[in-house]
Amino acid sequence: MLFAEHILPYKEQMHQTLKTMVAIPSVVDSPLPGKPFGEESARALQTILRIADDLGLETKNVGNYAGHAVYGEGNEYADVLCHVDVVPAGDGWETEPFDTVEKDGLLYGRGTADDKGAAVVALYCLKALKDAGVKTKRRIRVIFGAGEEVASNDIETYYQSEPMPVFAFTPDSDYGICNREKGILRIDLSGGKESTAVRLFTAGDVVNAVPANASAVVVCSEDQANALLELTADEDTLRCTRTPDGLCIDAVGVASHAMQPQEGVNAAEKLIMLLSKVLDKDQMGSVLLFLADKVKTEYDGASAGIQQSDEPSGPLTLNLGLVRIGEGTPSAGLDIRYPVTASGDDILEHLEMISAPYGLTCERTCENRPLYLPEDSDLIRLLKGAYAAVMGEEPTVYATGGGTYARELNGRGVAFGPFFPDEPDRRLHNTNESIDLARFMQHAQICLQAMYDMATK
Repeated sequence: MLFAEHILPYKEQMHQTLKTMVAIPSVVDSPLPGKPFGEESARALQTILRIADDLGLETKNVGNYAGHAVYGEGNEYADVLCHVDVVPAGDGWETEPFDTVEKDGLLYGRGTADDKGAAVVALYCLKALKDAGVKTKRRIRVIFGAGEEVASNDIETYYQSEPMPVFAFTPDSDYGICNREKGILRIDLSGGKESTAVRLFTAGDVVNAVPANASAVVVCSEDQANALLELTADEDTLRCTRTPDGLCIDAVGVASHAMQPQEGVNAAEKLIMLLSKVLDKDQMGSVLLFLADKVKTEYDGASAGIQQSDEPSGPLTLNLGLVRIGEGTPSAGLDIRYPVTASGDDILEHLEMISAPYGLTCERTCENRPLYLPEDSDLIRLLKGAYAAVMGEEPTVYATGGGTYARELNGRGVAFGPFFPDEPDRRLHNTNESIDLARFMQHAQICLQAMYDMATK
């Protein structure tokens, strides 16, 4: 029997554990003493470590930044890196986002796909190795991060006190093997002249998702109000109503992960471009005017002058994830995924240059440098073998605009699974997030085979 098949008897246990984990709304929140990512993130980490304890595995919690469960013997480590925090639920769910609901072979719930499902699978792979009494050359360790969705320092902090692995993968992407991850540059634009007409503008919960909703309150002339009403009269995704506070305008888009903004419809950009058709520059204010001029409804950075591409990883993408007007200093948040051969410093310098005439401050809030691991490395050969053993064919290698824990591994790890290229939209960071249970059990077998091989070869 292929060792991968040892995971199959744990299907129902994994389902029940995933249900427990999804029920915890582990969205990163303001830090608390001893809980750097807030109460619920810490609760999710503590819960999965307690479950690992109950399974008879050795565990450790590193300050509620991250923790691990481990099996085996040896002086070296091989790691599987997952995370138990999630993005906010957002609106428009057909089920309760923090309940697991099974329908038509799919399991719905926030975190089922990203990344609690994969975390539970990796945990039970450790249990399968332990129950089979596998003799290891190195210890196999599953690490659970608690702040991945906010590009935090959870795994960086973990490895400051824990040994680095010789091999590692993170099941937080797609199959085949992601050996190239674009750079991630997050920018905050703020300040400048305040709008004289837009009293309030809000869009987005996190910068790394395409906002599905945006709303504004506008005080303008009667002629301008009539123009806005006329422009939205036949638009299903734009609604404009008169209120005592001014015109209330709501825009509806389609959410998507910031690594693929072209798969969504940005409600913030739609609303900004509507306002720019009617309001003058002073009425728009610096932030909205810059976005109307330099971002528009594009996702490639063309109007901003940062459009670029390379052969290994493809084109730059740009996502307008956050807009806040009327709640303190006007601001907007951009999430830029740039090619592996490009420079985040050059992109930042250019954005600083073009935003300066608008009176804006352009600040780099976070940057993850690109990852590029050669295809002929020992790790990639090992993972190809594990995949082929289960699926009967070798996986491809590919590039992504997504950001995973693999960047923290200094060339020792890549993203590997859990989803297959022929699967439809999994709604990562979107409403109705779900996994295909049958395909996910295929992933579980690949994951176990890879963990077995990393521990024993």
